[in-house]
Amino acid sequence: MRVYISVDMEGIAGVVHEHQTDPIDPRHAGEYNRFRRLMTNEANAAIAGALEAGAKQIVVNDSHWEMRNLLAEELDPAAQLVSGGPKRLSMVEGIDSGYDVAMFIGYHAMAGTRHAIIDHTYTSRVYQARINGTPVGELALNAAMAGVHGVAVGLVSGDQALAAEAKALLGAGVEAVIVKEAVGRFAARSLAPPVACERIRRAAAVALQRKHAPFTFAAPIELEVDFIVSQMADMAELVPGSTRVGGRTVSYAGEDYNDLFRAWRAMYNLAGVE
Repeated sequence: MRVYISVDMEGIAGVVHEHQTDPIDPRHAGEYNRFRRLMTNEANAAIAGALEAGAKQIVVNDSHWEMRNLLAEELDPAAQLVSGGPKRLSMVEGIDSGYDVAMFIGYHAMAGTRHAIIDHTYTSRVYQARINGTPVGELALNAAMAGVHGVAVGLVSGDQALAAEAKALLGAGVEAVIVKEAVGRFAARSLAPPVACERIRRAAAVALQRKHAPFTFAAPIELEVDFIVSQMADMAELVPGSTRVGGRTVSYAGEDYNDLFRAWRAMYNLAGVE
């Protein structure tokens, strides 16, 4: 059994503020280094559960910010680590049709979600992203890329808003571990980190014993992205094949989700160019 694990940071137990997830600003280094260790611990918990369920190969993709957060020397040696960036598939780099299941650890709710810790969709430049008219976040965008390869998401972990988003998107059968209850964008009641890890470990073992259906978007697929300000859309519409449909909105449509995902990556990155 091959298992793919994508690990973000905002959904880790105890994380409640951007400063705790910021690898850039030296003023936040103390907090960041504490929480990157907790991120590594939750990744290890998912690995442990996968091993209990019989996994023979495990790949962990560091999926937060510059994607150099997980402590390689503390990661379970049973897993291989994909780190650094940029990566063509970003948070799901390395996914392919050979995996039996994917797990998304430390994920967060889409931009604009009420009572969700550090809600956003890939970047603070995006106000809302929609596919075929339905708002989507990182969970849906990444699950669909896994689905292209026939890989289902069997487990997610994060706050209660992320869990609700996962159940609505992937169905009641997905294991959704709630490690904290958000009471605002920067406040939550969290499980103790060891308790969160134990729940992730148990849920990972359970998830791998079930069959899960891959998530995909029905073609034709249309992506619409509302950016925070119109200047961002000015740049995003430079993506070939895209269409400016509003002051701050750019769309891209096609039959192939691989193409659409590449357009999405290019659009939000170009939106940051001044």
